[in-house]
Amino acid sequence: MVDANPSFCELTGLALSEIRGRSPEAFSILPLDDSRTTRLLREELQLRDRSKSQISYRSHDGQFYPGMMSINRVRDEQGRIDHHVIVLADLSAIPSHARHLNREVYFDALTGLPNLQLLTQLIQESIQHAESRQLPLAICSLDIDHFHAINARLGPQVGDALLSAFAQRISHLLFGDDVLARIGGDEFVLLLHHGVEDSFFEKLLASIRQPLIVEGQVIYLTASLGVTSYPSDHAQGDVLLRHANQAMYRAKQRGRDTYHLFDPTHDLLLQVRHEQRQRFMDALKHGELRLFYQPQVDMRSGQVVGVEALIRWQHPERGLLSPGQFLSTIDATPLEVDLGEWVLEHALQQLTQWQNDGIEMPINVNISPTHLLVSNFSQRLAELLARYPTVSPSLLKLEVLESAAMHDVKAALKNMASCQALGVSFAIDDFGTGFSSLTHLRQLPVSLIKIDQSFVRDMLSDQDDMAIVESVIYMANRFKRPMLAEGVETLEHAKALMALGCELAQGYGIARPMPPEAVSEWLTHWTQRHEWRALATL
Repeated sequence: MVDANPSFCELTGLALSEIRGRSPEAFSILPLDDSRTTRLLREELQLRDRSKSQISYRSHDGQFYPGMMSINRVRDEQGRIDHHVIVLADLSAIPSHARHLNREVYFDALTGLPNLQLLTQLIQESIQHAESRQLPLAICSLDIDHFHAINARLGPQVGDALLSAFAQRISHLLFGDDVLARIGGDEFVLLLHHGVEDSFFEKLLASIRQPLIVEGQVIYLTASLGVTSYPSDHAQGDVLLRHANQAMYRAKQRGRDTYHLFDPTHDLLLQVRHEQRQRFMDALKHGELRLFYQPQVDMRSGQVVGVEALIRWQHPERGLLSPGQFLSTIDATPLEVDLGEWVLEHALQQLTQWQNDGIEMPINVNISPTHLLVSNFSQRLAELLARYPTVSPSLLKLEVLESAAMHDVKAALKNMASCQALGVSFAIDDFGTGFSSLTHLRQLPVSLIKIDQSFVRDMLSDQDDMAIVESVIYMANRFKRPMLAEGVETLEHAKALMALGCELAQGYGIARPMPPEAVSEWLTHWTQRHEWRALATL
């Protein structure tokens, strides 16, 4: 030995003068396993410019402790071996009171690597070291792709040998006091104390792709990596490990054989979204949702032709929430189906109640594309209708977005036809906002077209919106489909629509959405709205 730093002198209890000229074996730095492993370590050192192994060393107190030793070969300008740099990492995270326990408590029996229990403590110590020295720290979760299938094909004996060989390969790519741990199955974790760039992970993946020869068989592997960095991800040890795992699963989702860097900001958004969805599930379960109803009228006759059911959330802290304040949270998730079934059932309950009160008018229910395209949609609807036998299926009308059929036209048509066979009709909602409208109008079995309120609201002041409304009405008339304009806010809107040939309407000028108990009173007052009744004479 030529030289050593003060930390090595402190570990061994020897002065620098006592260290110079001696070999590592003189300090009882030996591999933890048998003589075969010792021989392999020496052979490895001869073959490679860099190697890393788990060792045991004798400290100044005379006791043996586990450690990690990396050996880097340094060559001169002519490529000849000049000297070696040896880094001894003391695995001092093992509590002093537990050092007498068998090494299996802290080390994986198959690979000899630190296990999860030791890794957790090493991470915590590494965080403290990184903070005190203002150094970066990276945690990389590594999972072999499709290992379970490989293990089933080769058998557990070869699978174990493969894991050991894999661990050796990864160890040779590490620097200094970096740590490789096996936390279970084919799951490994890298604890990297040096600043790592993308090139390191690309090199790591490239090395993993190289074939391994195990028990005479050539085996090709790939792996998925998830990486988080401290202090940019300023979390505690177990949370850092969880974040690295989350990033690894994201790499799996991206197609495997790649790495993904954890983004704390993005993770916070995901966490908030998850909490919002969980809160919505609680609202659904605890009866915080409400259905409000907005009347739809025939402007020519003044007759109320139905109501549209609109969801509201009676939030205990935030008050009454409109759909725009919470529906985006569950967009394209299974919760859309749960909410859709809740709305259908409560609409049928309301139809039953109104029938008992002597009120009979259809309820239009909005169905999301996610819900409409569920394979058993019509079957579930038939089961709901069977629970309310006094309600005629014709009183339930389903509104689907024009874009709903774009996802899967064949599935949409099949479900819609099955629902029509039950006696339930369909309307296209927000017509004109999608594309290929003529095709949809020809293919979809709908009995009503709803003109989107975004065009109706400004049709009197915006020539483009007026042109769109005119076009939609023209197409609906050509295909002999009834139409209803949303967003009718004034008598001027109503007169213009009637002049164009659209006589069904809903909007704030007629009535705002209201709770079910207010509908009966509104129906009474509607007959007294003489300015609207006068439209019949136009």
